[in-house]
Amino acid sequence: MLRSRRYPNVFVKEEGANPTGSFKARGLALAVTMAKHYGLRKLAVPSAGNAAGALAAYAAAAGIEANIFMPKDVPNANYVEAVLYGANVTLVDGLISDCGRIVAERKEKEGWFDISTLKEPFRIEGKKTMGYELVEQLGWEYPEAVFYPTGGGVGLIGMWKAFGELEELGWVKPGKRPRMVAVQSSGCAPIARAFELKEKVSQMWKNASTFAAGLRVPKPYGDYIMLEILQESGGVALSFPDERILASLKDWARNEGIFLCPEGAAATAAYDHLISTGYLKLQDRVVLFNTGSGLKYSDVIASGMKLRRPV
Repeated sequence: MLRSRRYPNVFVKEEGANPTGSFKARGLALAVTMAKHYGLRKLAVPSAGNAAGALAAYAAAAGIEANIFMPKDVPNANYVEAVLYGANVTLVDGLISDCGRIVAERKEKEGWFDISTLKEPFRIEGKKTMGYELVEQLGWEYPEAVFYPTGGGVGLIGMWKAFGELEELGWVKPGKRPRMVAVQSSGCAPIARAFELKEKVSQMWKNASTFAAGLRVPKPYGDYIMLEILQESGGVALSFPDERILASLKDWARNEGIFLCPEGAAATAAYDHLISTGYLKLQDRVVLFNTGSGLKYSDVIASGMKLRRPV
């Protein structure tokens, strides 16, 4: 948990320090552990990037076959690590929804177990540790708000589950749960749109496009659960254009010494917005999730900055 240099009540939950460099390690460490326990030999996953690397790494450690389907324009680090770990990698001309369709169509014939988001119980159990940790790191007290970059949204769902368990255990000091803030890119914002329209489920986002690869999920499987949590917590769902996300990424690198991933920079952009609108005050203690190391996105960030290596 990193305390902001400029905002004393802002804490960044740095998930880039996890194995494989992102929060996806939490859920897939547990999912692959349990897959091995149950004797599964072939796992398959559609991924927007970081889940692929995490599955490939833990499957290699467990001696399990990993079959990965990713959009062909994922950050190069995601492709390289999945191949390096020995996974069977297929790059798809489409989005994560197209990758999910391929897994669903082929899993019976190929003998794969589908380990994709909310299709098995253990990834959410791994992700919920984010909720346990942030409360522990804040002295067993809730923050006023939690900002979560939202693609598939398993972490948001898992943290809400963790808060309920903490209350049952009596480990958290009594108080109102955090307002949950789901943050997306305006190039792919099905949850933000559904929240704004007060819908119970999202609609498929057409022509999804954003350099924040983890946010490019046009129809999250657990959308209805996330929308319920946002309403129950008194939270909000927001989206911002890539230009604003990139500006926040550069701001935090130069003024805080933190290399955010694009998804994490969406959360910092959202914080600035909610302070400017009065939704939050500077004295409110909040947690912003940086879901992965910015280094894993060096190619797409360099492209956004029009930065080329000098000859």
